[in-house]
Amino acid sequence: MSEVERESMEFDVVIVGAGPAGLSAAIRLKQLNPDLSVVVLEKGGEVGAHILSGAVVDPIGIDRLLPEWREDSEHPFKTPVTADHFLVLGPAGSIRLPNFAMPPLMNNHGNYIVSLGNVCKWLASKAEALGVEIYPGFAAAGLIYNDEGAVTGVYTGDMGVEKDGTPGPNFAPGMALMGKYVLIGEGARGSLAKQLIAKYNLSDGRDPGKFGIGLKELWQVQPDKHKPGLVQHSFGWPLDMKTGGGSFLYHFDDNLVAVGFVVHLNYKNPYLSPFEEFQRFKTHPRIRDTFEGAKRLGYGARAITEGGWQSVPKLSFPGGVLIGCSAGLVNVPRIKGSHNAVLSGMLAAEHVVEALEAGRAHDELIAYENAWRESDIGKDLKKVRNVKPLWSRLGTLGGVALGGLDMWCNTLFGVSPFGTLSHGKADYATLDPASKHKKIAYPKPDGVLTFDRLSSVFLSGTNHEEDQPVHLQVKNMELQVNSEHDVFAGPSTRYCPAGVYEWVDKDGNAAADPSVKDVRFVINAQNCVHCKTCDIKDPNQNINWVPPQGGEGPVYSNM
Repeated sequence: MSEVERESMEFDVVIVGAGPAGLSAAIRLKQLNPDLSVVVLEKGGEVGAHILSGAVVDPIGIDRLLPEWREDSEHPFKTPVTADHFLVLGPAGSIRLPNFAMPPLMNNHGNYIVSLGNVCKWLASKAEALGVEIYPGFAAAGLIYNDEGAVTGVYTGDMGVEKDGTPGPNFAPGMALMGKYVLIGEGARGSLAKQLIAKYNLSDGRDPGKFGIGLKELWQVQPDKHKPGLVQHSFGWPLDMKTGGGSFLYHFDDNLVAVGFVVHLNYKNPYLSPFEEFQRFKTHPRIRDTFEGAKRLGYGARAITEGGWQSVPKLSFPGGVLIGCSAGLVNVPRIKGSHNAVLSGMLAAEHVVEALEAGRAHDELIAYENAWRESDIGKDLKKVRNVKPLWSRLGTLGGVALGGLDMWCNTLFGVSPFGTLSHGKADYATLDPASKHKKIAYPKPDGVLTFDRLSSVFLSGTNHEEDQPVHLQVKNMELQVNSEHDVFAGPSTRYCPAGVYEWVDKDGNAAADPSVKDVRFVINAQNCVHCKTCDIKDPNQNINWVPPQGGEGPVYSNM
C-alpha cells in the first residue's frame, strides 16, 4: 500500500527509533541548533516499551551528551557497579576467574546497572524539553525516495488493514514524514535498515552480520539474596563447549535482579532451544539460590548484533545514515552497546548539522562513515574484533582464553597477533541438517523457577490485533516445508522465544519432525515479541519480519 495517498509533514531531520541512538541524535541536533525541526518515530506504544537490554551502561556517552546529568534527581542511573564476578559453569559447580586476569576493558567499575527502557524514557523527556517531537505508536513501515534514488522520508504503517491485506472499514493510511536527512536507529535487524543495506550494497566488503539472541527475566528477590551493584557474568553450562553464549545476573534497584542468557545464533544443532537453555541455566546450584522465595516480574527477548568491527556495514547512504544497533555497534565481550549507540547518535547529529548549515540536503554524509572508526566507537570495537571469531572457531574454552589474550595484546601494544579474523558464514548458513544431531530432551518447567514460553510471553505484555496481515512473512511456503521442516526438523519451533511458530500434522498434533509428512506451518503472530530471531536464523532466509500496525508488540516495564 505504499502508493496510497498520504498526508505529509516536513522536518529538517526524521529519526526512526526512540532508543539510545535515536534520542541522543535528537538531543544533540537541538543542542547544536535549537531551530531545527526534529521528529522521532517509535514503534512501541510508549518510549521504552520495546527496549530490552541487560543492562550495564558505560556512561561515556551520557557524560558527553548531558555532562551535568548527575545533578538531575530524576536520572535512572541509581545503582553503580560495586562488584564484578566472572564464572565458568560446569554441570554441578563453577570456577570464578580472577579479576586481575581480565583485560581492563572488562572492568565494570564506574558503570551503572539500569533498565535501558527507563533510560530511554528519561532521554525522551530531555529531547522533548528541547522541542523534539516524539511519536510513539507509529512504526516506520517504508522508505520514500526521490527521483535520484536518495531517501527523503519514511511513511508510517497503515491502520485498519484486514487480514487479507485489503483496507477495512476503519482504514486510515499512514503519514509521510519528510526530512532533509533520515537517521535509522531501529535496533538490531531493523526492517528499514535491512532494506537500505540491500538497496545500496552497504555490506559489500564487510563480513556477514552476526547475531545472538538475548533472553531476559526480571525478578524481585528476597532482601537477604539481594546484593546491590553485583554484576555476575558466566559462560559454559548448560551450553556445550562448541556453542557460543553466556549469561548474567545484575542486582539493582528495589531488590531487583535481571537474569539473562545469550546464545550466539551461529549454533549448528537445529534441536537447540535458546529459551529452554535459559530455563536450565537458572537451575544451576550457583544460580538458583538467588531466586529462592523470589517473584518473576518480567520476560523478554531480543536479537543482539555481534559482528562488531568486521561486520559494521557502510553507515551512510544517500539521504541518511545508520546509527546504534542498526549499525551493529555492540561490544560483544563487554555485552554492551548503549554507550556506542549514544556516541553514534551524537556523531551523526554533528555531521547532519554541518551539512544543513552548508545548505545541503538528501546527499550522502560520507564524512560520518569516514569518522566512526577513528572515534571512540571504533577504538572500542577494534580492541575486541577477534573475540567472536575465535570463539566461533575454537569453542568456548579455547576461544575465551585466546580472546582474552587478544584483548590484552590490543590493550597493551595496540596490535593483535591474529590481525583481523573473519567471521565466516552468516548465521542462517551455520545450521546442520537434523540428521546430524540427536533431539535434546529438555526438562518440564516447574512453574516456580522455570517456565514455559506462553506464560513468559504473558509477562511481556505482548498484544497484537489478530485481524491484520501477519507481520511474519513467509516468502515461499513450499520451501518452508521441504527444507525448514523436512531437512532441519522445524527449528523455528525452538529458536523462537515466544511460541510463534508451530509445525502441526493433519490432526493438529505437534510435528516438528522430518519423519512426519503432510504438515502445516502455523504462525501465532500475536505472540511475537519482536526479537527478529526468525528473520536471522531461518536457514533459507525465508521469513521476513515487518512491523505490525500501531504500537503493538511487547510492553516492557523496567526492562
